[in-house]
Amino acid sequence: MNAPADAVLVVAAGDGVRLQLRVKPGGRSDRLVGPHDGALKLEVRAAPERGRANDAVIRLLAVVLDVGRSNVEVTGGAASRDKVVLLRGISAVEVARRLEAAGIAAEVRG
Repeated sequence: MNAPADAVLVVAAGDGVRLQLRVKPGGRSDRLVGPHDGALKLEVRAAPERGRANDAVIRLLAVVLDVGRSNVEVTGGAASRDKVVLLRGISAVEVARRLEAAGIAAEVRG
């Protein structure tokens, strides 16, 4: 599956919606940066130690996508800048709509 370079790939999965992330920990602010080879690039202030950056990623996505924190789970790459998150309780189309409302181009697959 080729990922678009200029859009975030939003993948519908049986158990929810999957997003690939590229995370910059220790940044100046908690914010979405934009698409990065099909992934959503974001920046968090938290340092990459003891799960703090992952917690910040979950909080940021929960706020931007307007879902509960318990509906956002890091399922891959917990100790890496490249992560996979699973979003529950929201459709892929709605995730794409909310990303686009935040100024991030998105493409739905699956």
